[in-house]
Amino acid sequence: MDRTSAGISGKYARSGNDDNQPNDHAASSRRGRYRHATVRQWDPPPRTATGRNEFYHSSAPRPSQYLLRRSVNHAQDFNALTQQGIMDGLVSKSYRFGHRYDGRDHGLYASSIKKYSSASKRPLNRAEQSRLMRLLQNFTVTRSWNWLSLTTTFHSFTSAGVFTPHKPMDQCVKRTQDALLSTLLDAIIFKCNRKAKAWDIDARGIANLLWAMAKLVDSGQQRIPEFKEAVAALLPHINTQKDQFIPQQTANLLWAIAKLVDNGQKQTPELNEAIAALLTRVNAQQADFKPREIANLLWSMAKLVDNGQEQTPEFNEAVAALLLHVNAQKDQLNAQDIANLLWAMAKLVDNGQKQTPTLKETVAALLPQVKTKKAHFIPQEITSLLWAMAKLVDNGQEQTPALNEAAAALLPYVKTQKANFKSREIANLLWAMAKLVDIGQEQIQGLKEAVAGLLPCVNTEKDQFIPQHIANLL
Repeated sequence: MDRTSAGISGKYARSGNDDNQPNDHAASSRRGRYRHATVRQWDPPPRTATGRNEFYHSSAPRPSQYLLRRSVNHAQDFNALTQQGIMDGLVSKSYRFGHRYDGRDHGLYASSIKKYSSASKRPLNRAEQSRLMRLLQNFTVTRSWNWLSLTTTFHSFTSAGVFTPHKPMDQCVKRTQDALLSTLLDAIIFKCNRKAKAWDIDARGIANLLWAMAKLVDSGQQRIPEFKEAVAALLPHINTQKDQFIPQQTANLLWAIAKLVDNGQKQTPELNEAIAALLTRVNAQQADFKPREIANLLWSMAKLVDNGQEQTPEFNEAVAALLLHVNAQKDQLNAQDIANLLWAMAKLVDNGQKQTPTLKETVAALLPQVKTKKAHFIPQEITSLLWAMAKLVDNGQEQTPALNEAAAALLPYVKTQKANFKSREIANLLWAMAKLVDIGQEQIQGLKEAVAGLLPCVNTEKDQFIPQHIANLL
């Protein structure tokens, strides 16, 4: 079975909005590490307000700032957000206030891009991203920015798809992406490593940053050296701030760590300490998680175990506690939650988790939901579910009528959506159906038709299969 199969789809874990926090009385600005960067940085002479020596605070908005402060709706023309005058205003303010500038107007601009994307219900497309990147060549990030401005900018741009590597990738866009990422990460690393007492790092910012970093690598963005260093700098702060995380942030952080590990992040002592701290929060907050957060958490824990995480007593306690809440909230789960939960339980069992009465009851509670929501599953989720059912039965799960009905409900969609399955999903689907036949489920209605529909796809996708897929297929 493909270790990377089935899991949270791109839209699954969403991070909360950023709260307003006090300004940072920050240190001096520095250049980003990309020396060829088109994102301009400079160290202008310190400036002070007339007659006073104080840090910069934004004054009443000028006309160019009004656009950034008003809410953006779906009908908002993207042209309004990419006016050169807006960027000229940001550049001017950054230069004018120098080391005293806290970056808040830049963060506000990044938020406006995220609002546009959210209103459009999609990330920026390739044309929008390219147009925005021409403007962002002059988007100045310095180490003097406060924590809120840094976290808001990084989270907002990532959420909006500013850093998504579209294919084919324009080299000018790629250079600007790299330079902007480098300067943001450099400032974040500096902030995290600062020893001064007057720091402003908060729990929400940590959660938003790691969520955004996980989304970046999951979208195909390269893990540049600054990226790895930023993750390493953030991890100790999870333990420091653990008592401040609300349930949503706990769920998003575990999801982010699981995604990072699944994309090559090394399981260092600092990372393991962060996971242990978060598991403590899971046990403490178990009654406060929403259905989606429970699905997030169990998926994350299953993914971590699949990548070598030790199933400690705290880990097993968290799993047991969450399973009880799945039963209680089963009617509030959507199709994606159900697919991720059944995949998670199958993966946990396959890695040694005991099939306790609670786990079996949870599986039994979810199977009827598969039949009810059958028309809402996307191809990835169909693959997750059929693989999970086959794997659970292969590990001793009782072959109940509910399981057969759930499988039978999904099989017609395998046939109708066959053109939408990726090579990995084709391999996993055929493996799952073979396993169902092997354990005596060949009588499931629609199984033969589903197999017949997938076989031509094997020939079409033959050049995309990795050795593990080929072995599973054969």
